Amino acid sequence: MAKSHASAWASDAPTPAQIKEFFAQVESGKITKRNFQKFLRGDTPKGECAELLADWQRFYKKHFNLDKDFSTLRIPEQKEGFDRLIVVVEGMTPEKLFSAIKSLTPAWKHSDNLDAIVSERKADKDYAIWVRDRQEADEELKNKSANDLNQEGIPGITLEERLLYELKFFDETGKHLDVQKITLCAGSRDPDGYVPGVSWYDGEVHVRWYYPDRWYDGLRARVVVS
Repeated sequence: MAKSHASAWASDAPTPAQIKEFFAQVESGKITKRNFQKFLRGDTPKGECAELLADWQRFYKKHFNLDKDFSTLRIPEQKEGFDRLIVVVEGMTPEKLFSAIKSLTPAWKHSDNLDAIVSERKADKDYAIWVRDRQEADEELKNKSANDLNQEGIPGITLEERLLYELKFFDETGKHLDVQKITLCAGSRDPDGYVPGVSWYDGEVHVRWYYPDRWYDGLRARVVVS
């Protein structure tokens, strides 16, 4: 006997516990208006990101002569307000990125070997992150040191990710990030525990170091969704 539409709906309908959990997640902010609209439209993260990923493939071919295919790359769930996708390829290092930047625009670094830094996310495989799409570092994180962010469990951008963002932003706009502030790369440390910072200063892209407990208004990290 064929199953009726009514019985099919009843068997597949959400349980009271699932409905309660849904509204709890809405209340907590885990399910945002943006995510709910995506669900209603039937959007998929991969489909939504296809154009962005294709753009990153063109970028890596142009600047590093790499033929990449990101069609199977895992994309983190996007959070509201985090609209800039950054794709880091396997084997990418700060020195490679700094050299690519310096070939296009003046640049200066405090250290002879940026590859000595250790980052929370390693480029031992291709990966992607989301950050806020803005020229200046996150105002929400002003007056917070790298130590503060670590204690609060706030994931910060790494030196590799920040240099890659610089190169991509310059490629798109001909302009530079952090012309007024400094990005604190809280996701990275040098061998002595210092934290890299990157900005556009005195006509150059500057990479310098800061004490992990250093903080002031103009020194701001960038939150990462990974």
